[in-house]
Amino acid sequence: MAVKIVRQANKIALIGAPTSAGAHALGSERAPAALRNAGLVQKLEAAGYEVTDLGDIEHQLFQPDEESPRARNIAPVIAALTALKPKVEQAAKSGALPLILGGDCTIALATTAGVRRYFRQIALVYVDRDADLNVPATTASGRLDGMVIAHLTGRGAPELVRFWGEPPLVREPDIALFGLDRLDPPEQEFFEQSPMLRYLAAEISSHGAAAVAESVSERLHAGNREFVLHFDVDVIDADEFGACNVPGTGGLRFEEVRQALEVFARQKHLAAFEVTEFNPDKDPDGSKAAALVDLLAGALAARLEALKAAATAEAESEAQKAPEETEAPGTGEAKPELAKLEKTEAKPAFPTVVTAPQEPPEPVAAQAEGQGAGANGLTAEPLPAEPGVGQVFEENATEPVEEEFVPAGESEEQAEAPAAEPETATGEPPTKEHES
Repeated sequence: MAVKIVRQANKIALIGAPTSAGAHALGSERAPAALRNAGLVQKLEAAGYEVTDLGDIEHQLFQPDEESPRARNIAPVIAALTALKPKVEQAAKSGALPLILGGDCTIALATTAGVRRYFRQIALVYVDRDADLNVPATTASGRLDGMVIAHLTGRGAPELVRFWGEPPLVREPDIALFGLDRLDPPEQEFFEQSPMLRYLAAEISSHGAAAVAESVSERLHAGNREFVLHFDVDVIDADEFGACNVPGTGGLRFEEVRQALEVFARQKHLAAFEVTEFNPDKDPDGSKAAALVDLLAGALAARLEALKAAATAEAESEAQKAPEETEAPGTGEAKPELAKLEKTEAKPAFPTVVTAPQEPPEPVAAQAEGQGAGANGLTAEPLPAEPGVGQVFEENATEPVEEEFVPAGESEEQAEAPAAEPETATGEPPTKEHES
């Protein structure tokens, strides 16, 4: 049965994912509480959002797990994913924007799977210093947060690949790795034949973070289909923000990250936003938590303003067309029964988007370093697009759903949240993979 998703532009559903099971050390499981205590909800409400806190999943903690050196702590990682996925589904169906507070990077599998319950094909913007493309056969550390993108694309430990019943969760051409600064040799080899988009930190700094982020959004067609935004705080230069397990010098400056996040957050079809790897144990005075809260709240405030502006512009455009449509034939005068419409002030309203079958968008292109003169000095080979791009479906649905935006201040009856249906699961500065 098809489902109507009514997107509420001024609503956020907050979810805590206090897990460090896939990480390199304890600490990130405390991040959701630290960010709440630093005033995240209050800052979002001050920006104009209505925030619903859906609470936390059960804590899952890091352990050395020497018995499984190639895929450490896989059982607690799966437990965290199984608990988180239905919460993301609930948030997505409510029409609010899911904001997930991690936790380690493995939560991306649950966030993406939860969104895909209702959207047939999505893209992923992965803001991270690392590519996270290792698999159990290539890992040096066995930490699962260094294998996230591999598992999202259907490679790696069978238990995680099968977390989504029909892998891959995201196609390689629909992923953009943003802010790369550390790559393992196996990851470099992978890129030689992968259409996955990748943007190095040095390249972003050279061309401007906002400009590159705009280019990424265009290449992933973020203006007309849903995408997940993943933000690992280790992408920030350790000289400015070192409160994470694997900090590194270089990379992106704090201001560059702010500019990029604001561009991504302003995209209408942002389906979920997650932040990972913040470690409060390395923030004794709470200053990093406060800075991170300001960063997140600022990006989301920019989103709300952009959506309001777009809605107002569209309403005014529709109002300008109204007189032409209300003229009585041959008189040049408004029909009496519609005359009042000409005097009605345009009211901001987000457009209804009915996801009827359409032509696939221009295929996402793959970048190759050192070639051509693309937006970032890179060129790409076109790839075939899959059918159904841009359509919105309920899981196993045969009919497309209608997606609608409702502006701030208006009410709309919300669909009942889905019941939890956990999936059944059956393996520096060097990189994350190099740290033991």
